[in-house]
Amino acid sequence: MSWIGGKKSLRELIVTLFPLYYERYIEVFGGGGWILFHKFPGNDFEVYNDFNGLLVNLYRCVRERPEELMAALRYVLNARADFDLVKNTLARDSPASDVQKAAWFYQLIRYSYASGLTSYGSQPHDMWSNFPLIEQAHRRLAKVVVENKDFEKLIGQYDRPVSFFYCDPPYFETESYYKNVGEDGFTEKDHIRLRDALLRIEGKFLLSYNDCEFIRSLYDAPGIQIDSYTRINNIKQRYDNGAQFPEILIANYDMQERMRDGPMQLNLFGEGGFID
Repeated sequence: MSWIGGKKSLRELIVTLFPLYYERYIEVFGGGGWILFHKFPGNDFEVYNDFNGLLVNLYRCVRERPEELMAALRYVLNARADFDLVKNTLARDSPASDVQKAAWFYQLIRYSYASGLTSYGSQPHDMWSNFPLIEQAHRRLAKVVVENKDFEKLIGQYDRPVSFFYCDPPYFETESYYKNVGEDGFTEKDHIRLRDALLRIEGKFLLSYNDCEFIRSLYDAPGIQIDSYTRINNIKQRYDNGAQFPEILIANYDMQERMRDGPMQLNLFGEGGFID
């Protein structure tokens, strides 16, 4: 599903830069799960985490109660009045069931402008067309641990020499775009706290960021590799065709080791991942 900062356009590249060997895969800032759903569902122990409790509740309901979730979504209306009602209800501490809150939150994602959760998108959308995707996601998440933790606590809990952390935090100076990322939002101190947590792990990490001097200076350390990439800028694309957004990938291992080892093995679902 669409999500602020989602890695749909970079998912193929990111998966090719995974380390050759790991036994634990931990997605620290899970968001829309584009990388988890794209990677091959092998024998590794997989963890999805996000600090947004509504998002985590949605994934847990997809994993454990998909039929109930689809039943709750079956007759929702694509209308501004319903959108505003659901948004206002979720903004309060609703006593509704987990499945109902998951259905409401999914409704916001699908019917909001650019999946931003705040304004009605005014676009036609058939909710029933998502049901096959929910069923696929249910099967893919069957053995995935779904967590709702602060990133520092999560990294400390799952760090082992055989752990691999993929991190896609809120980008520097775009933190206000993200909802439910902490009491004070995601601050400069959090970017520094993430750096400190990653530089002391036993395992490996791959980190996505916008290309800026502050982030480059944070990770200017021995054993850290920083590579530059660009992707289509989805926001500027509307008025500047072909506009690019500079990004960097940061790792504590050689990001080219998999490419040098030989061609990537295609998974059972073709070139792409489990869900497109």
